[in-house]
Amino acid sequence: MPGLHLRTVDVGRRAGCSVQQVRNLERDGVLPPAARTGTGHRVYGEVHVRSALAYRALAVGVGPVEAKKIMRAAHRHPEPGVLALLDAAHARLDAERADLRRAQAAARAISGEPIAEVRPSDAMTVSELAAALGVRPSTLRHWDAEGLVVPDRDQPRGPRRYMPDQVRDARIVHQLRLAGYRIAQLRDLMPELRRARRWDDVSAALAAREAAVEARSRALLGGAAALSAVLDAHMPEP
Repeated sequence: MPGLHLRTVDVGRRAGCSVQQVRNLERDGVLPPAARTGTGHRVYGEVHVRSALAYRALAVGVGPVEAKKIMRAAHRHPEPGVLALLDAAHARLDAERADLRRAQAAARAISGEPIAEVRPSDAMTVSELAAALGVRPSTLRHWDAEGLVVPDRDQPRGPRRYMPDQVRDARIVHQLRLAGYRIAQLRDLMPELRRARRWDDVSAALAAREAAVEARSRALLGGAAALSAVLDAHMPEP
């Protein structure tokens, strides 16, 4: 491997890692194996620095597990396999963006729906609402248990009755779940939405998620550029 002249500490400084992190990355296959001096000391080159930088950016974009998988492929497999992994990562981010756009449009429309004077006949049963949303009744019961969408009951164990405002809550939860929101996130968000009843609250939450996707997308772009340099370093000399 040409250009070997760097110590472990040198790689760490240039890549923003500790000495132990550099060793861990080499152990995990994120960095190619270091050469050894006659006395057993590791010696690194530019490809190791580039690999560490690529991994750090990719870890932000796709998570550390997938980033390690990509870096191992870069060192061990033909280039098409690495490109396929990158294409799949970009496709997942694109799908997240599409889900967010749908959730933003749906939540905006749902939150703006006026609720007229409520009549008892406007209530929906758990089966009716589940059919309208395209989910299982057990899903609505789970949302009830988690405090996301709490229906009315005449008695503690009586049948669930969903009034129009609760139906709207269920529609919002359904759309946000499709957009990737976890139950724990919605458990914190829905009480605020029930109090405020404003689109701004939903919009702010979705905007935060959109910003996170943007940050991951930019990190993936930077990681791909750094990865290209790693692949070039592995190319045989003409």
